[in-house]
Amino acid sequence: MDQAKHAKTSVVTNEKLDLDKDDKPMSEKIYRGMIGSLLYLTGSRPDILFTVRLCVRFQTSPKESHLTSIKRIFRYLAGTKNLGLWYPRGGDFSLVGYTDVDYTGYTVDRKSTSGTCQFLGQSLVS
Repeated sequence: MDQAKHAKTSVVTNEKLDLDKDDKPMSEKIYRGMIGSLLYLTGSRPDILFTVRLCVRFQTSPKESHLTSIKRIFRYLAGTKNLGLWYPRGGDFSLVGYTDVDYTGYTVDRKSTSGTCQFLGQSLVS
């Protein structure tokens, strides 16, 4: 990964992951191992959580295009090693939450997708 070109974002913004039935299948064991590593990292890197959740959906029959998305997340992580969360001492402790919903936006099975974030004062906590 040190020799790989770093990605500025964890996902390509103009492409959507789908089943890709025509694409070449790949090993579920390798794919699930990579997903497991990324799920572990989401505890300290919430910026990759949405992208990892998209890739988790394809664990039962991963294709080469899904592996490409996983590799992009790793390239993003390699390029953002110094990125982190900062929680200042003191300040306001009001809890504020935001949510976003996309009704039938997931093209594979037309299910709704949603995301949330919670702030404690000015610090992201979830």
